[in-house]
Amino acid sequence: MSSAAQEFLRIAAVKSADLTHRKIIRRGIDQYSAANDRGRSRFADWEAARQRCHEIKWEALNNLDRYLLEFEQRVKERGGHVFWAADSAEACRYITDLAVSRGVRKMVKSKSMVAEEIHLSPALEKAGIQAMETDLGEYIVQLRNEPPYHIVTPAMHLTRKDIADLFKEKLGDVDTDDPVELVAAARRALRRDFFSAEMGISGANFLVADAGMIALTTNEGNGRLCTSVPRIHVALAGIEKVIPRLQDLAVFWPVLATAGTGQPITCYNTLIGGPRKPNEVDGPEEFHVVLLDNGRTELLADVEQRDVLHCIRCGACLNVCPVFRTVGGHTYGTTYPGPIGSVLTPHLRGIDEFHHLSYASSLCGACSDACPVKIDLHHHLLENRRNAVNHSARPWVERFGFKIWQWTMQSASRFRLAGGLARMALHVTHGLGLDGTALDPMGPWSKNHAAPRVPEKSFRALWGKNNAAN
Repeated sequence: MSSAAQEFLRIAAVKSADLTHRKIIRRGIDQYSAANDRGRSRFADWEAARQRCHEIKWEALNNLDRYLLEFEQRVKERGGHVFWAADSAEACRYITDLAVSRGVRKMVKSKSMVAEEIHLSPALEKAGIQAMETDLGEYIVQLRNEPPYHIVTPAMHLTRKDIADLFKEKLGDVDTDDPVELVAAARRALRRDFFSAEMGISGANFLVADAGMIALTTNEGNGRLCTSVPRIHVALAGIEKVIPRLQDLAVFWPVLATAGTGQPITCYNTLIGGPRKPNEVDGPEEFHVVLLDNGRTELLADVEQRDVLHCIRCGACLNVCPVFRTVGGHTYGTTYPGPIGSVLTPHLRGIDEFHHLSYASSLCGACSDACPVKIDLHHHLLENRRNAVNHSARPWVERFGFKIWQWTMQSASRFRLAGGLARMALHVTHGLGLDGTALDPMGPWSKNHAAPRVPEKSFRALWGKNNAAN
């Protein structure tokens, strides 16, 4: 078992027993669920919208090279710069070198899961550059020195009191848990950062190929300040975020808002295609787009699972997952938690270390039903389990056990023999040792569960007896 798997099991045991934590998460997710139900009812045909989004993403990924090159060309025509990063190290190096060469001392960041994926903030801090999160949830978890908890709601696990205590400690001018006052305190602190930062970092919800523009979706307006006030704007996005046409946003924007938070449309939808022009009064002097691969090309080559790259990071699969509701986002130990993270992380960070995430699921299929781009998530979790068994370094006991199981299932007589031996084993587990003490070879199972009662006759024996009687 990898250290990541051991840590997952340890934290999961703690969080699943923490009823207060589970109540907080359930309350937040239930509110999203009610809003999502209302949101879907606003569509004439929600399933048709899902199907259209799936088709657009399928078209984009199956022509990814053409659409990415078209996007690059359009950005350069407007005076922007495009950098292709093969991995996290290259992306961090480009952004850090750019900041150092321009004399940047402070950077403000709009919410970006890709920035979390490549660990951009620690890389900038090593270069002496202060990187401030400006999304309210991201700002809160940054002050707590924690990673985001949820794709859409980074601070979902915290109460108003938790945040009030945090602001009182870190900001010093807060002595209330009133949400309006807490937001005002954050706004006062962040305004100073917005107007003193030389560089702004954003993600990109979509890369529009025919327009050469990035599409940003936020609810707080901080994204627009990050991209327009500092003199340099860097947009960081995975290569899978490209879509073919500007008109595709007509379906993606409302679907993303509905699947994510249940809104008809997100508060701020912004299109950015380049630096400020001579006749414009605001906007950055420089515009850079970093296109990140970081394992996505290898996933694209996997015909069976490439549709995982359809993901638009709405968080819908997290909200319906019974495992996420129980163990929470931090338990996964990855940038992307929940079902999508359990499918994606083994591809991006290695199946040997993270194969355990594919088992953090009941395979109920709720995630696949909720996905607005129709990713077959629970099926991919099953495929990841298969790949882990076939390709990763498994313990010899496990490999031997599967070999025995395979040999047994290939013959009715072998199955009958195995059934008889299993019944004998059950009798042993219910018996006594030579010293008179109860045997307990079932180990951890019998610690928390009653051992199963051994029936008088096996199912095979009963079946044969009943058929003979008939």
